[in-house]
Amino acid sequence: MLKIILQDPRSLRPFNERARDLRVMNKPLWLAQRDVLAPYTTRELELPAGAPLPEVQEECLVYRDNLYFDDAYMQAFLDAARRSSHPSQAAFAADDPPFREHALPLSTSYTQQGDIYLAELWYFPHGTGEASHPLVIPLNSIEAGYYHVPTYMAYEQGDLVFQVPLRSMLAIDTWVHIFIADVVYGLFSRGARFEDRLKTDPFFKLRVLARAMYEGRQVLECSELVKIGRNCVIDPHAVIHGPTTIGNNVTINAGAVIENCVIGDNVNVSQGCQLMLSVVGDGTFLPFRASLFMTTFMDNSMVAQNTCLQMCVVGRSTFIGAGSTFTDYNLLPSPIRALDGEGNLRLANRPVLGGCVGHNCRLGAGMIIFPARTIESDVVIFASQERRVIDRDLRFEDSDHQKLSFHHLHPRLYPRPGEKVEETW
Repeated sequence: MLKIILQDPRSLRPFNERARDLRVMNKPLWLAQRDVLAPYTTRELELPAGAPLPEVQEECLVYRDNLYFDDAYMQAFLDAARRSSHPSQAAFAADDPPFREHALPLSTSYTQQGDIYLAELWYFPHGTGEASHPLVIPLNSIEAGYYHVPTYMAYEQGDLVFQVPLRSMLAIDTWVHIFIADVVYGLFSRGARFEDRLKTDPFFKLRVLARAMYEGRQVLECSELVKIGRNCVIDPHAVIHGPTTIGNNVTINAGAVIENCVIGDNVNVSQGCQLMLSVVGDGTFLPFRASLFMTTFMDNSMVAQNTCLQMCVVGRSTFIGAGSTFTDYNLLPSPIRALDGEGNLRLANRPVLGGCVGHNCRLGAGMIIFPARTIESDVVIFASQERRVIDRDLRFEDSDHQKLSFHHLHPRLYPRPGEKVEETW
């Protein structure tokens, strides 16, 4: 089958980078798409923005390159589309809980058609010349999260919950969608599918129990749930609960606690770190007592000691200083707003949400970042009496290093689209 990739030229704030190049579940989005579609497609064609579809007379799949989808969704979509034997376009019911709660807010990629929303994913059985019909694939969600939290941290009845899909697909239009893709549609979904398989597959359940008994571990700590790569050094006093995936050449020191995470290659987790429901990219360094909760860290970044990030997204090659705190809910009950795909502030539909830091940033020690604030790529923030609290979105023009005569020591690597950057070498 031929796959045709439609380029999305928009860059996401604050990264100043296209969605296809950002990491989801510790893979560049374009690579995650390729891996999911590898069993179905044999050739590919990539089209620039605005280019017409070529007239082909063969089975093909067409999709926008800002889409995140997993194996379960793609299998369900292709099976249903092939059974229908006519051209199909992926669609969501407006009342599908994960779509309504997590994918639709802040998005600009869906087209409403009555009580359904069309996504930019098509299947053509005999070529691209025919008109497509909407094909609604339910995401089959369950409710998961944290119940009976204080009522001021949740919208209804003191529950801070997520609608977790058993099969995932959404458009990455904002940094918030990176958070949703990694945590809700990624880690939560992986855990939900594991629990569902335990209930429906008795042989799998017996295999997990047998493995735990053979290894002398608790069920959540056995190798059926904790996958460890090559050349890893893990202290016996570290606590690791699955489902967790650990890459190659990883060091995890004493007292670290890791629960339902994805850990990339060449990661160093020091003593006393707490990682829960987080994605940690390749080459990340976490000194002692750093804490990540429902947070994405892209590759080659570092968060210093005693720093806590909750429900945040951090780009690549970024440093966050010691003792910094990313707050995640408004003290007064005002709705949290975040930047949408067009750069406008809109309701995020989340009572609790952290912040986002772009690529190649440097943040000094002891910073306090308000909920849903963003820091653009290449920004440097010094710790000073004038700046300790980040209460608004910061752009490159706000960077402290530009006030110095040696500002060229921190080159700008991620300019906004259309901007020209003067070479410093």
